[in-house]
Amino acid sequence: MFHHPSFDAHERVLFASDETAGFRAIIAVHNTVRGPALGGCRVWTYADDDAALTDALRLSRGMSYKSAMADLPLGGGKSVMIVKERGAATPAMFEALGRAIADLNGRYIVAEDVGSSPKDLLNVRRHTAHVTGLDPEDGGRGDPSPTTSRGVFIGVEATAKAVGFSSLEGVHVAVQGLGNVGYGLARHLRDAGARLTVADISSERVAMAERELGAKAAPVEAIGEVEADIFSPNALGAGLNAMTIPRLKVRAVAGGANNQLATPADDEALRERGILYAPDYVLNAGGVIKMAGEYYRWDDAEVDRRVDGIADRLSEIFTEAARTSRPTGEVADRLAEARFARH
Repeated sequence: MFHHPSFDAHERVLFASDETAGFRAIIAVHNTVRGPALGGCRVWTYADDDAALTDALRLSRGMSYKSAMADLPLGGGKSVMIVKERGAATPAMFEALGRAIADLNGRYIVAEDVGSSPKDLLNVRRHTAHVTGLDPEDGGRGDPSPTTSRGVFIGVEATAKAVGFSSLEGVHVAVQGLGNVGYGLARHLRDAGARLTVADISSERVAMAERELGAKAAPVEAIGEVEADIFSPNALGAGLNAMTIPRLKVRAVAGGANNQLATPADDEALRERGILYAPDYVLNAGGVIKMAGEYYRWDDAEVDRRVDGIADRLSEIFTEAARTSRPTGEVADRLAEARFARH
């Protein structure tokens, strides 16, 4: 495993199983220099065990960078539960996960992710207190997507100012993806006076944005070619690549989708085109900030203060990138690594 392509000095990788429960999972703890490793539990039908390990290693590493750039007292972790088919995870499996997390003695905090829910986390909590992201009726803070949307909006606003706009009034933003985060972002943008062009695979969501937000619609396959001021990807990852970057007709890219760059080379490709890229994990940190607030019992004012800080962190990245003539994604990574470096 130490020679696995996705292994990056991870502190702990736990392979856990419970034959009676039909439970198999991998918990990866990447870094705990800043605090316990936070990351969701992904429940998935992996092609093989190596694919599951790759996901756990890659996603836990990404959480270290996100937590560090959000200036949280947290590191990065992830758990992946391997199931034979979607919807096959049982309460007994989540209880087994709770026992495995308890064995890590506070090094890892679990939250929801693809395939798991706040209700599933209640079964985890039967065996460990290191759980966050619960529903309000169960002592949690509830859905993190509104906080994520607000953080992405703050990031878009900071990016607009970095390319010369005094405010978002009249700024044309092409929004790709109208899920919970994307639609919340579009609403914030409308309220700030931005002009919207939107696209989503759901025609109902697009029609709602046209009706409620005064947005114009674009085909899903063409939203990345709309002539606008800012392109905001809020759907699937890897959307910025060698095929799509040459077609962009914007001054900046700022959105909430994870892993927007298909390869590290795409970071430099954007810079060479003169398109300012706001690193995705800096913008979309609102959710993890809210989950940290639940775990550490911060009040709403403290959570809001930390989400507001996204603008300052982007400013730091943009300033350093301009000073060094380096792409913004690379600069963000170096700043994050300095924050969780082992001394």
